[in-house]
Amino acid sequence: MSNIPAELKYTHSHEWVSVEVDGSMRVGISDHAQEALGDLVFIELPAEGDQLEQGDACAVVESVKAASDIYSPITGVVVAVNEDLADDPGIVNSDPYGDGWLFAVNPSDESELDGLLDAEAYGETLEE
Repeated sequence: MSNIPAELKYTHSHEWVSVEVDGSMRVGISDHAQEALGDLVFIELPAEGDQLEQGDACAVVESVKAASDIYSPITGVVVAVNEDLADDPGIVNSDPYGDGWLFAVNPSDESELDGLLDAEAYGETLEE
């Protein structure tokens, strides 16, 4: 069974969002997603300053099995990227909700969070 922290919001495409103290939103992929992908070998992240639209492909994770697009769960401007992943993409495998975050966004419309899944609803999608 995948780890699904209750304090996060989720997408049907397995991204998670956490609201940070400064109002930015940190984005990563779920434990289920990293487990399904297998060992990550490369991650291409958006650049700081990029404008993202909710639902648009904005990053790529590559594993020994496949390459997968990462979709922005919210609209906004990228304010940080996890530079550590360039040297060690496996951090996402070992700590998907902590040190394995991908990027952070200053949201244009915080109400978009309301349309995302809570932990219970996300867990239900994994059972389908």
